[in-house]
Amino acid sequence: MSPAPDNVERRRSPKREKPQQVADELRRLIIAGELDEGDSLGHEPDLIERFGVSRPSLREALRILETEGLITVVRGVQGGVVVHRPDRRQAARTAALILQTRNVPLADVFEARTILEPIAVRMVAEARNRVSSAKRLRALIADEIEAIDDAEEFGRANAQFHEELVSMGGNQTLGIMAEMLDEVVARAITVLASGGADESMATRQRGVRSQERLVELIEAGDAEGAEEHWRKHMTVVGRVMLGQQAKTVIDLLDHL
Repeated sequence: MSPAPDNVERRRSPKREKPQQVADELRRLIIAGELDEGDSLGHEPDLIERFGVSRPSLREALRILETEGLITVVRGVQGGVVVHRPDRRQAARTAALILQTRNVPLADVFEARTILEPIAVRMVAEARNRVSSAKRLRALIADEIEAIDDAEEFGRANAQFHEELVSMGGNQTLGIMAEMLDEVVARAITVLASGGADESMATRQRGVRSQERLVELIEAGDAEGAEEHWRKHMTVVGRVMLGQQAKTVIDLLDHL
């Protein structure tokens, strides 16, 4: 076989297109915290000059970031490009859409949550600062009790309890995953509360009593007991939720 000609062009990684380069740079600034929620990037002419790109290239870059929920393009004389920091609500809705396209049952979401939270609970109960964690959890339970007559407010307070409970475990990745799931589950709680008022109130009251027992176990440093109690709690809550109308994630999309 004859050797390849010297002038054969070597394969190289294709260069990123200009719109993608601009989108990548702005995304990096947002994620790194150099651009904060509500910051203005200026107007199109400013950005065209800043990045040295054409108007179509800039608009394509902005379209990419707007699709990701990282910016909003406000049209008109007083308009401009406004920055948004990624948040759990956006992540929850994106996750819900993915789960919807795969026809994932709501039971699947509850199962994932039931796996994650007891692990975090054990970590909280084993931590040196478990007493201060217990004190904070009691304050969050007090917020739930105060909002117990208002289903929507109770749902928010309940989501805050679950979010901080997992966060206290100290694992950031676990915390982010739980936040996303809790946002979806919080909507399920709201859907549940739209049923019979007496049944909803009784369910909330039982949930609060179970939370109070959990805090006692955490404060006592009973990691195994706390983990087992919370696994049972999460299983029961999931069973109650799944006995209601919302059987799949698609049923919750209007509430996200």
